[in-house]
Amino acid sequence: AFLAEDLRNSGILGVANGLREAGGAIDWKIKVFDAQGDEAGRASTIRMAASIMPDAVVLGGMDGVKMAPHLKSSFKDGVPIVGWHSSPTPGAIAGTPVAANVTTDAREVARVAAYLAVLESKGKAGVVIFTDSNFEIAMRKARVMQDTIKSCEKCKVLAVKDIALSSTAHTMAKVTQDLLAEFDAEWTHSLGINDLYFDHSATPLSLAGIPPEGGISSISAGDGSPSAFRRIRHRSYQTATVAEPLNLQGWQLVDEINRLLAGEQPTHYTPGVHIVTSENIKFDGGDENLFDPENGYREYFKKIWLQ
Repeated sequence: AFLAEDLRNSGILGVANGLREAGGAIDWKIKVFDAQGDEAGRASTIRMAASIMPDAVVLGGMDGVKMAPHLKSSFKDGVPIVGWHSSPTPGAIAGTPVAANVTTDAREVARVAAYLAVLESKGKAGVVIFTDSNFEIAMRKARVMQDTIKSCEKCKVLAVKDIALSSTAHTMAKVTQDLLAEFDAEWTHSLGINDLYFDHSATPLSLAGIPPEGGISSISAGDGSPSAFRRIRHRSYQTATVAEPLNLQGWQLVDEINRLLAGEQPTHYTPGVHIVTSENIKFDGGDENLFDPENGYREYFKKIWLQ
């Protein structure tokens, strides 16, 4: 059972697709449940997933600590539970039944995104940070980005905006207009914990006369959505995204579950940080609008599972 926080989030959707692909390779049945980004949806999703008595559970973007009481009461002991972006750090989540959390290092992802803003601005960035306090991994990224920008002597954090990812479609236009009115030319860079913020800020920026290139540079500390790849390729209102290898992580989730079912310890493998820009976008899946490492991981995993 894959419990998706919100399939409108392309990162979660990409992992779900990778999980389905990997499950097909090992002849597993994958059932996806979508919580649609709110508390009622999470509760309903847990109930529906528990009703099918799954052999294993994957949290897709749900906070492992917040979900722990529901997981403990809904799934029997011994059912492997793993997560994707369920905590800021890879590995088991202490105090929860989540035995493995698949993610890149959120601190490094955030640091790389912020460093690029410093570099592009020649040390004079005026930055707005977008985050979502519903998720600890998002807040960890925001804190690291804020600290990194503050460590630059002539850079400035103009604002930290707490906007739920599930509400970006109907909030970002007004937020963008308000920020332009408040900061005007001081605002040189946007840093987001996810590409979703920039899906809905491009239009108000364009209407305000901000050019698509050379105006406000938007940089995302995850996850590498198809729309972000298109904006970066065309140099249109987004400079970079620190993309997750989403499909590979779907395969890794199956591998971690397979190990747990066999009584082995999970690998806790951590993918390296990879920032996508217009200069490197044509490599490693970029032509398909995703970061998909060309390292033959599918065949390596199948060799482990099917030998």
